[in-house]
Amino acid sequence: MDTRGNTVFIPGATSGIGLALALRLQAAGNTVVIGGRRTDVLAQLRAEHRFDTVRIDTADPESIRQAADEVIAAHPDLNVLIAMAGIMRIEDWRNADFVADAEQMVATNLLGPIRLIAAFTAQLQARPDAAIITVSSGLAHTPLAVTPTYNATKAAIHQLSESIRLQLSDTSVRVIELVPPAVATELLPGQSESPFAMPLDDFADETLALLRDQPDAHEILVENVKFLRFGEVRGDYAQTVVTLNRLDPHAAA
Repeated sequence: MDTRGNTVFIPGATSGIGLALALRLQAAGNTVVIGGRRTDVLAQLRAEHRFDTVRIDTADPESIRQAADEVIAAHPDLNVLIAMAGIMRIEDWRNADFVADAEQMVATNLLGPIRLIAAFTAQLQARPDAAIITVSSGLAHTPLAVTPTYNATKAAIHQLSESIRLQLSDTSVRVIELVPPAVATELLPGQSESPFAMPLDDFADETLALLRDQPDAHEILVENVKFLRFGEVRGDYAQTVVTLNRLDPHAAA
């Protein structure tokens, strides 16, 4: 992927990984449109960084449709979608109290990206050089015991990415899967202070460098995620699962 001269839409970019990538892509010479639910935060980011902004709730199909229409009308040259949509909840499957959280994660983490991609597929195929960037997780490949539904949604995003890449192989649209490790954000309470989480700036810098230096990559893998990504390939998957669930402070929750 050429990391310059694009028009990029990033929903879920008012904080964390989305905002960090938005800032770096803008600095690299791209037009960046960011989306989020909170209009006050969007207004602040627009004033501070001169992003174009749009209100969007990636768990709401109608909000996605409206935002897509607005973004495409304002930016007919849009050629990159980063389907940034994710929430993470700790669950205890020994009782039924987890179901509401599980349903919310499926709606946001899986149906959100599906609906986002559907809303922008025609636009992207009309551009001569376009990309869809999905966001999965190292937990798609090595499970954290306390987040079963989150793990499952990210595993689904991995297979979705693999599959739509095949379907779009004869179009101008490339499908790139970004696979984060634990990053110092507020995805879970306290995660930003976790000694096991990769610093956000380090993650965003390495990600942008990989996008720039590996233009044909299907997966963007920072070094910190390879331990989780390749357990089965290395042949030490069982030990990788044990190690992750011993190290992560949420594993004992």
